[in-house]
Amino acid sequence: MKLRVQLQCKNLHGYLKELSPDVLDRLYNHPATCLAVYRELPSLAKNYVMRMLFLDQPLPQAAVALWVKKDSQRDHDECVSVLAGLSLWHSRQLQGGLQGYTLNPVFKDNLRIALLGGEAGEAPYITSAGFQFLLLDTASQLWYFTLQYLKTAQSRGMDLVEILSFLFQLSFSTLGRDYSVEGMSESLLTFLQHLREFGLVFQRKRKSRRYYPTRLAITLAAGVTTSTSCASSCSNLTSTPGSGDAGFIVVETNYRIYAYTNSELQIALVALFSEMLYHFPNVVVAQVTRESVQQAIANGITAQQIIHFLRTRAHPVMLKQTPVLPPTITDQIRLWELERDRLQFTEGVLYNQFLSQADFEVLRDRAQGLGCLVWQDVAHRVMVVTSQGHSEVKRFWKRQKSHT
Repeated sequence: MKLRVQLQCKNLHGYLKELSPDVLDRLYNHPATCLAVYRELPSLAKNYVMRMLFLDQPLPQAAVALWVKKDSQRDHDECVSVLAGLSLWHSRQLQGGLQGYTLNPVFKDNLRIALLGGEAGEAPYITSAGFQFLLLDTASQLWYFTLQYLKTAQSRGMDLVEILSFLFQLSFSTLGRDYSVEGMSESLLTFLQHLREFGLVFQRKRKSRRYYPTRLAITLAAGVTTSTSCASSCSNLTSTPGSGDAGFIVVETNYRIYAYTNSELQIALVALFSEMLYHFPNVVVAQVTRESVQQAIANGITAQQIIHFLRTRAHPVMLKQTPVLPPTITDQIRLWELERDRLQFTEGVLYNQFLSQADFEVLRDRAQGLGCLVWQDVAHRVMVVTSQGHSEVKRFWKRQKSHT
């Protein structure tokens, strides 16, 4: 008599429950894994995880039981069983002998990273340098990126002279022609793969023995200055207005911007310093306002960078006029920047309540001699010194008082 074996088709959770806690902890060290496990949880279990994701202290089991109504106690028990079986919940004894639940710390930290897109507990954001980088023209961005790479080349055991020579050789290559990798050193082959990832060369396969320089690589050696100065003169050579290249922005004296592009990236760049009004299939309309410009400046973007962005991406129609951008717009953007910079804040220490004018002048002269005097009001015997100079001024004043 033959035994019948029944096939069992287990789901992801069924398989994970059979793994040991040590294996699960190693598995939960990857944010993508934590997110995949979370997505497969029952709805109630997802709710429990999100409630405890940002808690550092364990919760009493009695308090967790109150999250559901009495008639849903069965669903609650199933949820606890699933979370415990996947080693997502750990039981902890609280003060007073009560039992509590805490979320698996490894799973919690990596799920935070997966959901927030950055380090645990920190939402991603663009720095001041990042905003400035976004407004650079393509050639400037490419050179900045390349220079950062070159700064670390020697620390990675690469020959700086060799890769620089190869980089400049690329600028004399012919677009559309293939070149052989024969005779290249291992260091240069590694550099070629990095250029492939940067989009400077094209290879059909990673181990292909032929490569094609792209247009970016050929124009790279022209440098930032050349590319920036010729941007306006080359704008009328761009292809279609919606291609995302230079030559798609029209600026009017009423502070309206018309961007003839369907590139989400270019639209997002325009939105960095303007307010979006209308969005059509091939054009967006935006308004440059005091609030939008000052918000951009607060993010680290300068007025000159905004003007440079508009000028280098001016539509061919704009290039026919001199100057390219209306002076009303450029002057007002600069004025809005100066408006923010009218006040400068300096930390300092206030000195007042001097008994005599002589005492005030002695201490003021000492602060001036040390170069730490920020502000003074002779009539009211008040002065402010820097935080760094405060200790020295204070010691001088104590010595002065001890001698009188």
